[in-house]
Amino acid sequence: MTQADLLIINAAEVVTCAGFSDAPARGPDQQVVRIVRDGAVAVSEGRILAVGASDRLRREHRVPEEAVLDAAGGVVLPGFVDSHTHLVFAGDRSIEWEQRMQGKSYLDILREGGGIQSTVKKTRAAAIGALHTNALRWATTCMEHGTTTLEAKSGYCLDHDGELKLLEVARAVQSELPIRIVSTFLGAHVVPPEFSKNRAGYLELLEGLMAEIRKRELAEFVDVFCEREAFTLAETERLLRHALGLGFELKLHAEQFTASGAAALGAELGARSVDHLEHVDDASIAKLAAAPRPPVGVLLPGVPFHLAMPEHAPARKLIDAGVPVAIATDLNPGSSFTASIPMCIALACRTLGMTASEAVVATTINAAHAIGRGHEIGSIEPGKRADLIVCDVPDHRWLGYAFGMNPVRSVVVAGERIYD
Repeated sequence: MTQADLLIINAAEVVTCAGFSDAPARGPDQQVVRIVRDGAVAVSEGRILAVGASDRLRREHRVPEEAVLDAAGGVVLPGFVDSHTHLVFAGDRSIEWEQRMQGKSYLDILREGGGIQSTVKKTRAAAIGALHTNALRWATTCMEHGTTTLEAKSGYCLDHDGELKLLEVARAVQSELPIRIVSTFLGAHVVPPEFSKNRAGYLELLEGLMAEIRKRELAEFVDVFCEREAFTLAETERLLRHALGLGFELKLHAEQFTASGAAALGAELGARSVDHLEHVDDASIAKLAAAPRPPVGVLLPGVPFHLAMPEHAPARKLIDAGVPVAIATDLNPGSSFTASIPMCIALACRTLGMTASEAVVATTINAAHAIGRGHEIGSIEPGKRADLIVCDVPDHRWLGYAFGMNPVRSVVVAGERIYD
């Protein structure tokens, strides 16, 4: 009999998402969830020790009774990985949201100084303590909805000191919560007003900031919003090639409002992910699929839902072409004001044409690959970090079937029960 620190038993399903640690699931594999019925998971020293039938693991692993977590017929899954959030911000954009509901376009609001620029004004004015409190609140809400690792972007100050401040807040939140935070520098969100007539000067500022951020290890990734009202394809390529030279990994906001060519650029440069893709065309999908290591297409169904947009990312085309797909919340105060991965799974099934199994893979192992963590998290396999959740549902398909509620009963991070 082997000693364990935690034993989760009596799960109707242990949904392992196993077998894709080396590369994300693609094509038909996107819906391979690999289920152990009447299952259990044993944990030791923060790592998964064994996965199998409840009666067998009960016999083989010794634990104190208080270290037994009874799933009581629920579903055990890998902790959700939210691979695209804007965690650190101030204020809200409820007035602009109401304008959207009355027919005003997102880009029109952005051109009038609203949108991202509105949040930039509020975030620049906010004290670091207020930003920290707000980010802590949202990270905790993410965790309560089953997220055990999230990516957090800067991009709401768009100046030297402010962008560093946002990344420092993300680091501080990481030190206070068990949830894992992976940081991304998104200084190239939009061009701030003070540089509207000096775009070249802002690009130079961003390049200098990248070097400082790299030296201080404040971010792993660099992201650029390639769009008509943000950065051109040429500007995007310049910034991303500079980031590559400094040793960053790459992400892109790609094809959200127009077919910009950013997804194909991401494939060419070896980006870890290309995100949004509502307007990706067939040629770009083919380039993504043909890349030696295809970027993960991170789809954000909360955005068209929240903004009442008719366009949705072509998930079926992407999956059928062999592009690995992830789902994320895009948590931010403007275009997707949600911290709930379960809600985004439900939306993915309804609006993107994904099966529940595909959406589960998209929010676990594929999402882990979208932030370079596929070897460590995202599946329930011996040796991986014990980031696990128990959901009060009898079948993993309920994550797509039910909506507007939080099915998460228990959250375990690195073997520690943090929410019950």
